[in-house]
Amino acid sequence: MSLPLVIRPRAESVEGQPILRPLPSAQCRSVGPFVFFDHMLETDYPAGRGMNIRQHPHIGLSTLTYLFEGEIQHKDSLGSDQRVKAGEVSWMTAGSAIAHVERTPADLLPSTSRLHGLQVWLASPKAHEQGPGLYSHHPAASLPVSDNLGVSIRMIAGSGFCLQSPVPVLSPTLYALVQMQAATTLTVPTEHAERALYVLDGEVSLNDQAVEPCSLVILPPGEEMSLYADSESQLVLFGGAPLDGPRRMNWNFVASDPALIEQARARWAAGDWPTVPGESERIELP
Repeated sequence: MSLPLVIRPRAESVEGQPILRPLPSAQCRSVGPFVFFDHMLETDYPAGRGMNIRQHPHIGLSTLTYLFEGEIQHKDSLGSDQRVKAGEVSWMTAGSAIAHVERTPADLLPSTSRLHGLQVWLASPKAHEQGPGLYSHHPAASLPVSDNLGVSIRMIAGSGFCLQSPVPVLSPTLYALVQMQAATTLTVPTEHAERALYVLDGEVSLNDQAVEPCSLVILPPGEEMSLYADSESQLVLFGGAPLDGPRRMNWNFVASDPALIEQARARWAAGDWPTVPGESERIELP
């Protein structure tokens, strides 16, 4: 039996929002289609302030935002303008060029607000890297849930545990929120080739080995694993089919061909990029 790889995330800040980022890391560049994993830490914003991720570009990936607390306003260069609440999915496929904004809704700014959630990036298959952009919003009630013997599984995207999410993923994907009552067990099957788990809170053991909260654990391929909750716990299971070749990542751009990234950088720097309606501020190239 192989030993799981454990990755401790690095602490960063995105436009003032504190995050933990375990993926990508030097130890692991991707898990299935997932190439980027941000845990937006619980943050209390005072009145007059909120999260404000200004206009910025993407290529070659899909972003998925899922909140545990709070709300955000998503706007993009396709003309989408969507309020996203806790428990809902905000899904955006970049294709060859998209820009978007994510911020605390304006009507929440006069009072204090709280934000806590996850944002992940999934690399697009090569056939979709230069395709059209897409945005879709999925209410909490549309996400399938299995609740059995003290273990609740909500399929955020993809499929697994006999559940299928409506989110339009582009390759075989697993992205599930798992909530376990104390003294419960879950077997993690081998239905996806690559799998990882991220513990949000609680005390969890994997094959009798304790897992620290906010740890990313890469599960050995082809092996069933057993999760045991020593206390009430919440975690994310994610993965899927391996990528169809290596990916390069530079700033907000993901591509199989480095030339696509250089073209995207040049276009953004020159202002030759689709813009978000009503937005003038933007994040410049680092």
